[in-house]
Amino acid sequence: MNKTNRVLFLCTGNYYRSRYAEEIFNHQAGLEGLGWQAFSRGVAEDLHFPENVGPMSPYTVNALQAKGIVPEGAARDPVLCTLHDFAQAALVVALKDAEHRPMIERRFAGEAHRVEYWNVDDIEFLDPPTALGKIDELVGRLIGSLQGRER
Repeated sequence: MNKTNRVLFLCTGNYYRSRYAEEIFNHQAGLEGLGWQAFSRGVAEDLHFPENVGPMSPYTVNALQAKGIVPEGAARDPVLCTLHDFAQAALVVALKDAEHRPMIERRFAGEAHRVEYWNVDDIEFLDPPTALGKIDELVGRLIGSLQGRER
């Protein structure tokens, strides 16, 4: 995949929301025959969150498995975002505007203008079934808009 058909999903720790968006996007894009692929990263200063046990949130893994999706990246540890990641993406989506915009503007000021912001709250503000359902809907809309570009 080249930059012209890659989407980068960003969240704080690359453990829960962005990982779910990545997996759902790649699954749906594959079913639709869409020539796009997603990857995800974390925008925090570092990825040391003691509450994050294992490589991927159990909420993410369980929600994907409930849909019959085997998460391709389930064994991958969270990855911190770099400028190189922005260079590898045609589209960049951060999962929560109020939470992620300040981090992105601080760490990646020169790339901040490229980011589309969604409004999916983290686990302490929104229960996982509701949050992941919102991501399902938003990813579906994104895939629809990308299909429109390919026509």
